[in-house]
Amino acid sequence: MKTIDEDIKKGTFRQCYLLYGEESYLKKQYRDKLVHAMVQEGDTMNFSSYEGKDIRPGELVDLAETLPFFAERRVILAEDSGFFKNSCELLADYLTVVNPSTSFIFVETEVDKRSKAYKTAKKYGSVIEFARQNEALITKWILGRIGKEKKKITKSVLGLFLERTGLDMSRIDRELEKLLCYTLDQEVIEAEDVEAVVTEQIENKVFEMVDAIVMHNQNKALDLYYDLLALKEAPMRILFLITRQFRILLEIKELTGQGCSTYDIAGKVKIPEFAVRKNQSQARRFSGKQLMMALKDGAETEERVKTGGLNDQIAVEIFISSYSAIDT
Repeated sequence: MKTIDEDIKKGTFRQCYLLYGEESYLKKQYRDKLVHAMVQEGDTMNFSSYEGKDIRPGELVDLAETLPFFAERRVILAEDSGFFKNSCELLADYLTVVNPSTSFIFVETEVDKRSKAYKTAKKYGSVIEFARQNEALITKWILGRIGKEKKKITKSVLGLFLERTGLDMSRIDRELEKLLCYTLDQEVIEAEDVEAVVTEQIENKVFEMVDAIVMHNQNKALDLYYDLLALKEAPMRILFLITRQFRILLEIKELTGQGCSTYDIAGKVKIPEFAVRKNQSQARRFSGKQLMMALKDGAETEERVKTGGLNDQIAVEIFISSYSAIDT
């Protein structure tokens, strides 16, 4: 990211930029920064944008060989092409001899660092990875945004906000904008404000459902299931999220037993550190054997639905009912 900022500041640009990684918010921010810095506003003659797996590399090469029209450079943007995950010999070879008046900007989610295209982009251009940001950096970013609006927020209220949004920066950006507008005339953001306007993740309801299951509160577990159905969530996606939660709990239980810190567990399980602490509390209520059985039963339920043995909505209801039944 620093590389792009420095290039924009100096006004000297590489002939190839490859932006990749899971953090879509930052990736889009820096994509737009590059485009705005390299292309004059409204210049459709010298800027071309492509997206998707159907992009033909030969078409990009032909366009790159076309001289810009009354401009310093031609800029070609290609997103989600898959060129850097799968083999793309033509593009890899061309990146070594790009027309001096052409610059490429590639934006990808996944890359294969062993591929020829990736290695060539790294050698002849600039490759920047946009990884998921950790809780500390995101907290700093949020506090900066809130501070610019001359507002304050307590640690507990910020924690509530993050519980509802998770660490996805695109989601945080949308929900934070709503929250700042809602509290326009307030100096301090309160918990009630977060609860009023910040949309809760579906995963949070699933967490509550698993909590109800382990407490053998069958009525609450099923009520939460019906709420999700009312929100048009597919039964099999709900089952996937429940079993995913059980899998997270099993991983956390094993890592905690090995003496790993919450920071290390967060990195290995790929969830926020505050979520690790919540999940540790839930994991303590299960034995490892119970969690393994839940995963096995979840897989068998999915198989029965796929083979036509059970209706999906009923199958998931039976799964939830059996695990939330009073423990005798």
